[in-house]
Amino acid sequence: MNFEILISNATNPTLLFFILGIFAAIVKSDLEIPAQSVKFISLYLLFAIGFRGGQELAHETFSTEILYSLFFGLFIATLIPLYTFFILKRKLSVPDAGAVAAAYGSVSAVTFVASASFLEIQNISYSGHMVAVMALMEAPAIIIGVILMRLYSKEVKAESSLLSLVAHSFTNGSVLMIIGSLVIGIIADTKQAEGIRPFTTDIFKGFLALFLLEMGMVTARRISAFRKYGAFVFFFAILIPLLNGVCVAYFSHGISSSIGNRFMFAILAASASYIAVPAAMRLAAPKADPGLYIPMALGVTFPFNLIFGMPIYMYVIMNF
Repeated sequence: MNFEILISNATNPTLLFFILGIFAAIVKSDLEIPAQSVKFISLYLLFAIGFRGGQELAHETFSTEILYSLFFGLFIATLIPLYTFFILKRKLSVPDAGAVAAAYGSVSAVTFVASASFLEIQNISYSGHMVAVMALMEAPAIIIGVILMRLYSKEVKAESSLLSLVAHSFTNGSVLMIIGSLVIGIIADTKQAEGIRPFTTDIFKGFLALFLLEMGMVTARRISAFRKYGAFVFFFAILIPLLNGVCVAYFSHGISSSIGNRFMFAILAASASYIAVPAAMRLAAPKADPGLYIPMALGVTFPFNLIFGMPIYMYVIMNF
């Protein structure tokens, strides 16, 4: 069962384009995506993720469980980058620690989709508002990461207040895009929103493939950072997601009685973003090395969750 899920995701065209990017860099191909195009694609991905999450939330019938779920998701996405940043800062630079913390506080949409397949095979359902929870968890981790980088960066002046740092983080282009898109998705008229559905949904995977192609080339060119911190970041990329997933799988019973919803919460806590956060960090933290946080999220955490994480989190939910 898990082998089938792994094969399905390993043959996903978007991930294959990531591998193509790595190969292109290794063979020193002149394949290149213009910088301005990469910036546009980054903003588009943030826009599409936010807008679709807002639409899902708008279509849900409001209940206390939805409210608790949204707050629980925000709590997870805030707590994880906070505590992981200080672990990472012992070994990594401030920009790298902030970017990695943001990646692990945020979520992986592809892992979310794989988890939906996992539940479908077992005939277990989950609520639609979990998609909105996923989208809502993108921004807090990015904001916390940016705030921590600014607080602990030597370039930040001592007189800078926390309020000004928070304000700067919210007005950062990448953060503003995903939050603004989420709000617009909530308040937008459904019929009018259908008019841009082809742009927000149908071509999403195409742009994602191009973005991961670029990320593959960047990762291969800057893989030295990942090798430099190999043992530390490798074990971090396994143990921290496992800890987050198991804890949330257990404590989520206070939020929902649904096995599917609890499983999705565990996956959201255990996954690491290699789409939204890299897109945001290219704009917000250019000094952070994508050759570090992308291989951690995509090369270690992602397959670990597919092969080992999902059965472990389900076991915790079913037995505790």
